[in-house]
Amino acid sequence: MQYVSTRGQAAPQSFSQILLGGLAPDGGLYLPAAYPRISGAELDAWRKLSYADLAFEVLRKFATDIPEQDLKALAHKTYTADVYRNVRDGEKAADITPLRVLEEQGGGRLVLQALSNGPTLAFKDMAMQLLGNLFEYTLARQDAELNIFGATSGDTGSAAEYAMRGKKGIRVFMLSPHKKMSAFQTAQMFSLQDPNIFNIAVQGVFDDCQDMVKAVSNDLEFKARQKIGTVNSINWARVVAQVVYYVRGYLSATTSNDQKVSFTVPSGNFGNICAGHIARMMGVPIDKLVAATNENDVLDEFFRTGIYRVRKSSETYHTTSPSMDISKASNFERFIYDLLDRDANRVRALFRKVETHGGFDLSGAPGSDGDEFRKVAQYGFASGKSVHQDRVQTIRDVHAKHGVTIDTHTADGVKVAREHISPGTTMIVLETALPAKFNETIREALGRDAERPAGFENIEALPQRFEVMSADVGQVKAFIAAHTGLA
Repeated sequence: MQYVSTRGQAAPQSFSQILLGGLAPDGGLYLPAAYPRISGAELDAWRKLSYADLAFEVLRKFATDIPEQDLKALAHKTYTADVYRNVRDGEKAADITPLRVLEEQGGGRLVLQALSNGPTLAFKDMAMQLLGNLFEYTLARQDAELNIFGATSGDTGSAAEYAMRGKKGIRVFMLSPHKKMSAFQTAQMFSLQDPNIFNIAVQGVFDDCQDMVKAVSNDLEFKARQKIGTVNSINWARVVAQVVYYVRGYLSATTSNDQKVSFTVPSGNFGNICAGHIARMMGVPIDKLVAATNENDVLDEFFRTGIYRVRKSSETYHTTSPSMDISKASNFERFIYDLLDRDANRVRALFRKVETHGGFDLSGAPGSDGDEFRKVAQYGFASGKSVHQDRVQTIRDVHAKHGVTIDTHTADGVKVAREHISPGTTMIVLETALPAKFNETIREALGRDAERPAGFENIEALPQRFEVMSADVGQVKAFIAAHTGLA
């Protein structure tokens, strides 16, 4: 399988060629030249598989240049009960991503899919643990090394660092917005003392961090000299790994392939829900994909109006679901590429306009950039918004009615999902993290602390190691160069 850039000016590449990188050389994002298909017969056969075997079956459609026996071994090394061990009452560790029926209303079912059983208690572990093993495998084959440079609004950073710590030939340089993550999230990252982990707290918001990652990715000379790779959701392998749990969620919630399900996904950077879009394009019977945003509602605005309007740093809210405090959705370009019938010239022009004018308009109104918004429903997309009082009330309500404590981002998902459930369908809300990661809001909602898994009882008290920097690309580049030893 070959991969092409959404901006159409990069040579086709194989899976292994794009695995260690991020943006394409032309500034676009990689996608398969054509999506592989999943047949009804395959879905039937996959219903009986373990998560590891299902991951192999999905991955083999994309990573066609990795020997299948090696790919299967990597899947089985990653998706084990030892790695995904933080299970709740009534769940089996071997299930990896178990479903829990939360409620039934109006003839429809609201279901939670647990994705936070990994080492950092967040859904990012589902992809990042695989990515760590893929990186180590590929670097060993090439006798090479890699300096991972990424940005996080909360969970990507810790998931990446836990997946890459101690991995041979890998260093991690992770940017995060200074003092804008929860205390738990901050401690998870900054308490790591591994010599190959470097945390940089940026005086700004997440979008400032993300902009610096893109700036470095676009400096092709620096990127090559410093052997820069990325683990942000622009990395194609991360998106592919997330496709797996959509397939698993569908299979677990249904008994035959003539049934459909919908997914509601807490979303800021569009990476998680982009994987759902790809699963749907491959043939998984998904009805609706509902993007749930917080106060930073750039995605909700687009799916309501057709207008994509990036916010400035000063217009980005610091909220109690901080992992979604994002106003420039870096994966959104992949969906727009499909929405525009893969017209790379138009994609390139529109995202150039994002940089120069702060957005684009596909509503079809006079003076707009096009009328493709009319086609959005064909792809199953809808959206909704949740604010602080919504998530506090949802946490209280779910706990009172069902005895289940959910985190702030999952609460945003549940609030929006309830607005989109239709009779006779199953709506799966993708869990984002365990509530312990956002204890300040859990205490506000429930009047008590969130339960913590073993090993995380006093994480905030651990010594922390990090560097504070301004949002200056030159300063960050100098820091990377000083710690890689690469001239």
